[in-house]
Amino acid sequence: MDRASGLSVRLKLTLSYAGFLMLAGVLLLAAVWVFLLRYVPERALIVPSGTPITNGVFPVRSNLLHVFAPRAAAVLAFLLAFGLVGGWVLAGRMLAPLTRITDAARVASTGSLSHRIRLPGHKDEFRELADAFDTMLARLEAHVSEQQRFAANASHELRTPLAISKALLDVARTDPNHDAGEVIDRLHAVNTRAIGLTEALLLLSRAEQRSFTREPVDLSLLAEEAAETLLPLAEKHGVTLEACGDIAPTTGSQALLLQLTMNLVHNAIVHNLPDNGAVWVSTGVCPSSVVLTVENTGERLTPQLVATLTEPFQRGTERIRADHAGVGLGLAIAKAVTEAHAGTLTLTPRAAGGLRVTVELPAADPHAEEPKRS
Repeated sequence: MDRASGLSVRLKLTLSYAGFLMLAGVLLLAAVWVFLLRYVPERALIVPSGTPITNGVFPVRSNLLHVFAPRAAAVLAFLLAFGLVGGWVLAGRMLAPLTRITDAARVASTGSLSHRIRLPGHKDEFRELADAFDTMLARLEAHVSEQQRFAANASHELRTPLAISKALLDVARTDPNHDAGEVIDRLHAVNTRAIGLTEALLLLSRAEQRSFTREPVDLSLLAEEAAETLLPLAEKHGVTLEACGDIAPTTGSQALLLQLTMNLVHNAIVHNLPDNGAVWVSTGVCPSSVVLTVENTGERLTPQLVATLTEPFQRGTERIRADHAGVGLGLAIAKAVTEAHAGTLTLTPRAAGGLRVTVELPAADPHAEEPKRS
């Protein structure tokens, strides 16, 4: 933003200090003058040695004014000079932290987010501002790094089905005797995967932008619906699926919260033990929040690995591909939906193996309209 040039803050503070000092000096001298006038009579019968007497009186106040005024002016001049110099020095020392913050902001504006102010000293307003700025830079740096990884991974994921489609088309064009039905089936599978990835990216963007209408939602209903919908998939993988819990009313987008629940249950099913796996879906109510918990058996996971699972395109222990691996955005979408609803998503590795995912959302207003149960 272009702004007209003006006085610097340091100069303004200097003038303020000097002005205040001058005002204090004037008030002090005025008080001294009033004090002198109170105890010195207007005319007095004083006969100093060597002074001629005129009508028997001596003009005291007039002589006092001639003596006091020049000295008062000299004091005010000294106070003005002292206020300007001292104010300039003091303002410079006080604004030094602000200069460091400004320099750091200029560096950040160039795209370098690794710089930190780290202002030393005891806590005050400037240091609180510097610490808040450092925290903002750290979050921005982490967010930018995450977005860069996301863009790179998304480009790779989108390029893969396109490259496969191109290879299949090249084969069909160069080999007329190749089975056309097989090529069509593989193209259909690849295209379906690409569409699923695109829809997941759009859903993730919608959740992050928070462009949805809020309405009363019961998480227990969503848990039941997700369990019922994904029960055939659980049976296919030999996984026992159980859903239970209390009524958990919150507010938000029913479609997004259902997608969140479906993603968590789907992940819990497909990333499970090869035989005799189990998934537990439950809901609960806290004093000011509602909780959705999805827990599953599976391989033992380290806390370091679990911390990365909400990043886009992370699939279990590695970037695997299988018929049920999905597009690697399930937990990333769940995290985005949770944050869009002012909630928290927590991933905890189970001691016996597997993962526990807890979604905590603000509880609905008890006076709001309750969601209808089907």
